[in-house]
Amino acid sequence: MQLALGTWTCAFLVAVTPIIAIPARYCGHNVINHFTCEVQALLKLVCSDTPVSLILGLVIAMFTLPLPFTFILISYLRIVVAVLKIHSAEARLKAFSTCGSHLTGVTIFYGTAIYMYLKPQSKESEEQNKIISVFYGVLTPMLNPLIYTLRNKDVKNAIRKIIRKKESLKKM
Repeated sequence: MQLALGTWTCAFLVAVTPIIAIPARYCGHNVINHFTCEVQALLKLVCSDTPVSLILGLVIAMFTLPLPFTFILISYLRIVVAVLKIHSAEARLKAFSTCGSHLTGVTIFYGTAIYMYLKPQSKESEEQNKIISVFYGVLTPMLNPLIYTLRNKDVKNAIRKIIRKKESLKKM
């Protein structure tokens, strides 16, 4: 209960604090040129100088992106050391396969999010920001079920059968 409450409280504060810190004066058209209503996209509509918001965003990004990613990488380093102690080559391969697919998803998510939130912001990079946000907002959640489904032996066998059928049809 305490872990869940602590996580929810931190997430709420991380989401609400930038909104409170953003000045309410906007200029020009108030259309957010982004797929989602992210704080960075909202800051691009603000007329006045936003150094407090930018610094706050940087501080929040530092604690919510590289810090957890570093802990995940340290955990994986410890897992690698433990897996290398396994005597069976087949068991080692299975462990690395499981860890590799998860680490790929984690790296795509954190890598693109860290790039997005820790790079200097400019009003000109809106299209690039939209593309990058697709990686951590759409691609990673979409890849997770795909990665873990492809690890299932029944699914692998079904895919092999489909591929063999297509290959045999091409030969005819």
